[in-house]
Formats: sequence, structure tokens, C-alpha cells
Amino acid sequence: MTEDAAAVYALGSSTGESARLLRQAEELSGHSAALLDMVGLRPGQSAIDLGCGPRGVLDLLADRVSPGGRVVGLDADPAHTAMAAEFAAGRGVGGVEIMTADARCTGLPTGSFDLVHARTLLVTVPNPAELVAEMARLARPGGWVACLEPDIADTWCYPPHPAFERICEIFPVVFSRNGASLTIGRQVPELLRAAGLEVAGVQARVQMYPVGHSRRMIRPDLLRSTRAQVVAMGLASEAELDELDTAARAHLDDPRTIVVSGLLFLVSARKPT
Repeated sequence: MTEDAAAVYALGSSTGESARLLRQAEELSGHSAALLDMVGLRPGQSAIDLGCGPRGVLDLLADRVSPGGRVVGLDADPAHTAMAAEFAAGRGVGGVEIMTADARCTGLPTGSFDLVHARTLLVTVPNPAELVAEMARLARPGGWVACLEPDIADTWCYPPHPAFERICEIFPVVFSRNGASLTIGRQVPELLRAAGLEVAGVQARVQMYPVGHSRRMIRPDLLRSTRAQVVAMGLASEAELDELDTAARAHLDDPRTIVVSGLLFLVSARKPT
């Protein structure tokens, strides 16, 4: 690894991105619960949420391993680990430890956890195989690795709209600037197998949300998170981004508009004993 984890995070660092991640925890909680049900965590077991951000799935993990279990939330951004610690304390979530570290090289002992979990993390980093290798190392023999990752190359709305199409033209360029992949979701099963894990379950869910659901605006929201990078790369001006954002959101607010924001892959794998 040659670059700091926070520096290569595809969506940048801003208060807006932190707020989006907090919303995402609510938006994806049902999908995350389904993924955790696939691995069957039990009271007294241990789990780590890599790239937990300001909240992650810390509460969902703690609910499943209590009483007597251990949950670790790990993120490279100190602002996010501070928020995660505040979230856990505010919710009274017990048995949770928060640490600031690079998910690609945690420094934690091999075989430390019954479950190693990551949500929308592989999609944001270059060389995801490096991260998956660390996930496999952290799992105990017989333990689980679970990933919830988007596959967002195929994003569209109907009727089409030039502002949304322009956003979908800009975003892949800025998002992949450090090597992140829009199609990571479909790659996850093979990445886990290459790391020596036995894939047990794979689900793909369409991201299609009704008017009023915050995730219906995910593509404009993601462009907002990367706004500084878009301007710095010369992909669009501040004025154009303002116009695109306003026009695209108005179109997506129309109940007649269909918008599909790609797929979510829920993948579980077991470490051989």
C-alpha cells in the first residue's frame, strides 16, 4: 500500500459525505440485517465492521452477539470513528470497541473474529483483493466473511433526462480516479474464493426506490460528495453542478419517473477449518 486509506477513499471526506453515510445506515439496514441473518451470529461471538464510518452496522452486530459478545468498529477516518463512538454511547450499545486504522492492514491478530463484515467498502478502494485478504485473515477458522456491495455501472431513469445523464457521465470518471470499481458487486464472490474462502450465499437486489425515499437520490448525492474532486479535475464547473443537481432532483421527484440505481450484492463466505 502506497497511499493513506483516507486519501484513496473514492467519495472523499466532507461533512456532506458523513451525513450521507449516516442516512445510508438507515437506508440499508434491512439489507444488512438480511445479510447478517445469512451467517447466523450468536450471543457471545465476536464481529468486526470494517470501514464502519460514523455508524455502520454496529447496532445490528451488537444485537446479535449480546450478551457477552464483542463488536469492533474500524475506520480510517478519525472524524468517523469519533462519530461511531458517539453513536454507540448514545444508543447504549454495549460491548462495542471503536478503533482508527486502515481496513487493508488492521494490525489485529489473525483469526480474531467469528464474523468479518464490510458494507460498501470494497467499492470505494483500489485493489479490493488486498482488503479481502485482510478480511479472510481476521476470520477464525470456521468463521464468516460477509460483504454488502453495490454494482452501480447500470444506473438509469425513464423517461431519460439530460441532467441525470450528465451526472451519470461525470460520476464514473471522478469515482474511479483512484482505481475504485463501479462493478465490484458482481466481483465479490470470486474475490472471496481467491482469498481461500468458501462462498455460501449470493443475493442480488435491485436498487429501485419510490418517491420520497432518500436513496432515490443516490446518484446526485454521490456527485455532491465528490463535488470538490469533480471541480478540481475540470469535469464540471460549480455552476453546472448546481444546475444539474437541481434539474435531476426535480425529475426524480416526479412519481412518473422510474429510476434504477444498480444492484446490491449480499455475499457470505466461510473460512475453512
